[in-house]
Amino acid sequence: MNWRDVKLGLVPIGKFVFSHEDACRYKKLIQQRFDDWQINYVDIDNVIPDGMIRKQADVEPVVDYLRKQSIDAVFLPHCNFGTEGAAGMIAKKLNVPVLLWGPRDEEPLSDGTRLRDSLCGLFASSKVLHKLAVAFDYIENCRIDEPAFKRGVIDFLRTASVVKAFKTMRIGQIGGRIDFFWTCKINESELLEKFGIEIIPIDLVRVIQRITTLVNERMSDYEKELKSLKQKIDFEGYPDDKPLLNLLALRDFYLEWAERENLSAICVESFPSLVDAIGSYEFLADALASDEGVPVICETDIHGAISSVMLEAATYERRASFFADITNRHPENDNGVLLWHCGSPLSLVAKGCKPKFGKHWILPSPISGVGHWRLKDGELTVARFDGDGGQYQLIAGEGKTIDGPFTQNTYMWMEVDDWPRWERAFILGPYIHHSAVIYEHCAKILFNSCKYLGEVKADTSLMGE
Repeated sequence: MNWRDVKLGLVPIGKFVFSHEDACRYKKLIQQRFDDWQINYVDIDNVIPDGMIRKQADVEPVVDYLRKQSIDAVFLPHCNFGTEGAAGMIAKKLNVPVLLWGPRDEEPLSDGTRLRDSLCGLFASSKVLHKLAVAFDYIENCRIDEPAFKRGVIDFLRTASVVKAFKTMRIGQIGGRIDFFWTCKINESELLEKFGIEIIPIDLVRVIQRITTLVNERMSDYEKELKSLKQKIDFEGYPDDKPLLNLLALRDFYLEWAERENLSAICVESFPSLVDAIGSYEFLADALASDEGVPVICETDIHGAISSVMLEAATYERRASFFADITNRHPENDNGVLLWHCGSPLSLVAKGCKPKFGKHWILPSPISGVGHWRLKDGELTVARFDGDGGQYQLIAGEGKTIDGPFTQNTYMWMEVDDWPRWERAFILGPYIHHSAVIYEHCAKILFNSCKYLGEVKADTSLMGE
């Protein structure tokens, strides 16, 4: 999901005073911009005269129409002044993210009159929104052709994308929590009660049965696909191809289950039961499914899956996230740290690096299937949704990749502005070392979304705030 999946309600705000004609002109300019930017929006042209709010009686028909349209957010441009009571009640009743903006006024006409007082109307409507306890965003009073307008609209839609992803989240869970991973204990009932986040479990036996069926049905296709993959990937430690065929079937199971159950992400137990049953660690299947838009999170980390879904929804263009442990400090750079784990989407492999699936150097096991490669370079956002005792927080920070020594498994070295501050934040906050990571700076979008999520506190400490 990204901002293009957000359906925006366009609700122009006018008033019985000032120029109605000029207000309608601005409404059309906004519609033209939205069409050019391929924004998914619905207007109210067929609901009230001229598609422009001008009185309190306009509230009910507009709210009823937009509810039927299932909008995810609403934009209230103040096109000549502002009917603040109507703007406030529309926002209150729709209960979706709200954006305010008004065009910067030109100089008065030659006779001293003005076509609009948009900024003044914004002051009035923002006061009403505060009075009604409605969370909202706004774009600074600017001209419609200034970069601030487009940037403000897109950033708002990215915020609304995170809110939509969070409020419609369904996480599939394969297997149970790994016994000794106490850090991954979560309160499933509380996630449902507070946020509407659903956990959809499935019995591991059913998963294994489906893998067996898929291999039998698609053997020829899987053999061809595996032949192609072997040109790009080194597979070590496999006695034969059967475990690899099982992994392709597991990938297909992930995708079909996600589609059938409308899953936002999948958590998988990782070891030992699934690994023993298919003869391989599952990380190839995880990587392939994640690159197709279904984040698959290892070690049954439900909060980690929530973090990944939110992070992917915040990006400008839909990107695949990866899941990493925050591990070692850099041996030379005091602000450097190792992001490390057992796999990632294959699209994130560093240029010139051939990925390998082989044995795990930590876990003593004869079974293969753990990823080994360096991740590509770029700007990064690290995020973690977590909580204890009924209190939930979202922490996020930004950094960039740097050079560092080779290590086994999948890894990169990241530099941040103040590592000791990061270390304190993760240890003193309700977080663990598992983090969702993505190649884009988008922490502020995540923080902004928290105002619409209810009981989720934005923890900005990694940003020095």
